[in-house]
Amino acid sequence: MQILRATYLSLGSNQGNKLENLQQAVDLIAEKIGIISKISSIYKTAAWGFESNDFYNICLQVSTGLNPENLLKTITEIELLLGRKRTFKKEYKARTIDIDILFFDNEIIFSKELIVPHKEMLNRRFVMVPLAEIAPNLLHPIEKQRVEICLKNCTDNSKIENTYLHLTRPISLSEKYNYIAIEGNIGAGKTTLASKIAEDFNAKIILERFADNPFLPKFYEDNERFAFPLEMSFLADRYQQLSDDLAQFDLFKNFIVSDYYIFKSLIFAQVTLQKEEYFLYRKMFDIMYKEISKPDIYIYLYQNTPRLIENIKKRGRDYEQNIASEYLDKIHQGYATFIKTEEHLNTLIIDVSDKDFLKNPEDYKYVIDLIKNAG
Repeated sequence: MQILRATYLSLGSNQGNKLENLQQAVDLIAEKIGIISKISSIYKTAAWGFESNDFYNICLQVSTGLNPENLLKTITEIELLLGRKRTFKKEYKARTIDIDILFFDNEIIFSKELIVPHKEMLNRRFVMVPLAEIAPNLLHPIEKQRVEICLKNCTDNSKIENTYLHLTRPISLSEKYNYIAIEGNIGAGKTTLASKIAEDFNAKIILERFADNPFLPKFYEDNERFAFPLEMSFLADRYQQLSDDLAQFDLFKNFIVSDYYIFKSLIFAQVTLQKEEYFLYRKMFDIMYKEISKPDIYIYLYQNTPRLIENIKKRGRDYEQNIASEYLDKIHQGYATFIKTEEHLNTLIIDVSDKDFLKNPEDYKYVIDLIKNAG
C-alpha cells in the first residue's frame, strides 16, 4: 500500500528561458514525483551569493509516495534532464534549474546526502516568500513556528518582486477521474495498462476474474455448446464484482481503474451466442446494466489482429492458442459498433498497435498523456 506524504520544494532558474525551465520542471515533478497540489506565484530576485542574472523562484506543495532518499534521487535526475550540471564544489553559480527539498511532512532528517528542513531556508527571502504564499500556517518542525512567522523573522533584506507570470499546474489522473475502465480485444494489453496505472498512480484496481471461469477452456474447445453458460457466468461474475468493488471506497487509494467494463459481456455475447440465446441474454443484461456505475472515462485499446495473435501466443495460455483471427475480427467489430452507438460514455480510443507501454517509457507517457488530456 502506497502512503502519500506532503513535501515542499523550492525551484529556481536564471539561465535560458527561465519560465519554460520552471514549467518543464513542474511537469516532470508531476510525472515522476507526485501530485502537485499548489504552485506559488513566480518571484524575481537577484542572484543570491554571487553575481549573475536574476532568478525566477517558486515553491510547490507535492504529494508523493517516494521516500526522502528516492525523492532526492528523482530530483537530481530531473535537474540533469533539464541541463543542470552539478559539481562537487560548494559554490553558488548560474543554473537552468535548481530544486531543493524544504520540508518532508514534519520529519527532521540529518544524513550525508540530505538535511530536512533545508538548513538555509530561513535565511532566504526568495524561498520564504513563495513558501509563505502557499503554506503560511505550516509548522517548522525545528523552530516550532509557522512559516509566516519565520518569514517575519527572516533577516534577509533582498528585494523580491512578484512577476505576475503563471505556470500551468499539471492535473493528475485522480483529480480528473474517479473511475477509469480500460477495454480491448483479447491480448490488447488492458490488464497490463490497468495494473501499471494502479501502481504508478495509487489506484484501486479491479481485474477480471476470467481465470476462475470453468467454462472458458471448454468454450475454446466447443464454442457452440458452451457459449451460453460461459457468457451467463461471465455476466453474473462481472456484475457481482463491479457492484461490490465500486461500492467499497478505499481511503488509501486515489481512484479506481478496471481492466474491463460490463458492456464487454454484451459485445462478446453478440459474437458467440445464437439469436434465441442472445435475446434471453440481453434481457438479463439490461436489468443488471441499470445498476452499474458508469466510468468517468472508457478507454478502448485498439490492437491490429496480427499483433493480438502475437501477444496471445507470448502469454502462453493453453486454452487461447487456437483462437482464430476471424473470431478476433468479430470482437473488433462488436466493440466498434458499441462505441459508435453508446452516446452516454466518455470514450477514448487509443491505437497501441505500434506501442509497447510496458517496456518503452515514451509509449507509456504517450498513453497517459492522452488519458489526462481527454475531454
